Amino acid sequence: MSHNTFGHLFRITTWGESHGPALGCVIDGAPPRLALSEPDIQVWLDKRRPGQSRFTTQRREPDAVKILSGTFEGKTTGTPISLLIENTDQRSKDYGDVMDKFRPGHADYTYLAKYGVRDYRGGGRQSARETAARVAAGAVARIILGKKIKIRGALVQMGPHKIDPKNWKWAETEKNPFWCPDARAAQAWETYLDGVRKAGSSCGAVIEVRATGVPVGLGAPIYGKLDADLAQALMSINAVKGVEIGDGFAAAALTGEENADEMRSVKGSKLPKFSANHAGGILGGISTGQEIVARFAVKPTSSILSPRNTVTRGGKNTEIITKGRHDPCVGIRAVPVGEAMLACVLADHLLRHRAQNG
Repeated sequence: MSHNTFGHLFRITTWGESHGPALGCVIDGAPPRLALSEPDIQVWLDKRRPGQSRFTTQRREPDAVKILSGTFEGKTTGTPISLLIENTDQRSKDYGDVMDKFRPGHADYTYLAKYGVRDYRGGGRQSARETAARVAAGAVARIILGKKIKIRGALVQMGPHKIDPKNWKWAETEKNPFWCPDARAAQAWETYLDGVRKAGSSCGAVIEVRATGVPVGLGAPIYGKLDADLAQALMSINAVKGVEIGDGFAAAALTGEENADEMRSVKGSKLPKFSANHAGGILGGISTGQEIVARFAVKPTSSILSPRNTVTRGGKNTEIITKGRHDPCVGIRAVPVGEAMLACVLADHLLRHRAQNG
């Protein structure tokens, strides 16, 4: 299976399956002499770790990371960094009933059609378990970016229920199990998701990721656009069905006057002041120095207890109920994954910018 590597100068290759002995990633391109230890990575993996509330899968994985290569005496050496995360709580028997059935909404059918083989245990490589490796890679990317660039994410919509942007407070994302910046919305979501979970169903979500402190000039026109690479990175996350930068699709309803991020000079500064940020911090594929803003939509978890029509590998019509431990809203744990992919894209473009411009 090809296409497991992402990035140019900062390149990550993830490996492993949901029910294999371990998963992880190899990071190539990290500069030497950067302070890096396992706790620097673990703090972000803990944010994504399953089983932390009744609203996520109850699979109990410590997601303890091990650095196998690429560091010496607590600093990077400039050589490939290999990270290992062991799987410790697999229940492969939960998937015995789906061995010869295709789960609707999953990639079971397309994987078998393409490769002629399918790991039915939790979906194998198609499982969102793979995203743990991305979060680990994102931790290294954050170290490359430094403390001036801050990356944060939040859940801004669960099912049909949106937050009120006027209530946005970043501190609230640490106070509820949804990474929700709106305290009032988070309370309503608890009742809503409890109902979804008890019904054996699932719901989708929208996640917003932002980066502040990004310098002007990252990205390149045409085929190296920062927003194009960011869209690809976010779209590659499991269950993502839509990505938008800045105002995104809402920009289609604006006039040219409304959409223009007007600029004025500021005394004592080489950078202009923008009146708005409809572009999401990127113009012509190049960062403007404003906040980078992107959103992505995650579909409802396909593994549900309600009987669904499907077919067997032999082509017979049947029904299927997906048992096991699943997220009623996979978007919750997608927040740290989105942050990680934004970090990886920015780290890659920062290194590319330095290589070309010094």
